[in-house]
Amino acid sequence: MVPTLTDGDVLLVRRGAAVRPGDVVLARFDSLPDRFVVKRAQRRSGPGWLVTSDNSFAGSDSAVHGVATVLGRVVLRWPAGRAGWRRFGPQAVRRGQPRSER
Repeated sequence: MVPTLTDGDVLLVRRGAAVRPGDVVLARFDSLPDRFVVKRAQRRSGPGWLVTSDNSFAGSDSAVHGVATVLGRVVLRWPAGRAGWRRFGPQAVRRGQPRSER
């Protein structure tokens, strides 16, 4: 998921949260039942989701493994080597913005 996420980032995942296309999610492919993956939800497909990687050169996604079962949506990220949580996704609030503009 580089550049969105980097090695060492800590994620807070809300299990069972509503997922929209474009959200970063924790998922599992049926073909890899013992591995969790963090991918971007692309679109709903039957009982699961088609998911993609932000970095097409690393890892694989639904193009290789098929439909994924989404377990939760990433809501916060603690960047590696930095202090403080960062909100994640479309609901993120920009710091320094007056409340009236949020």
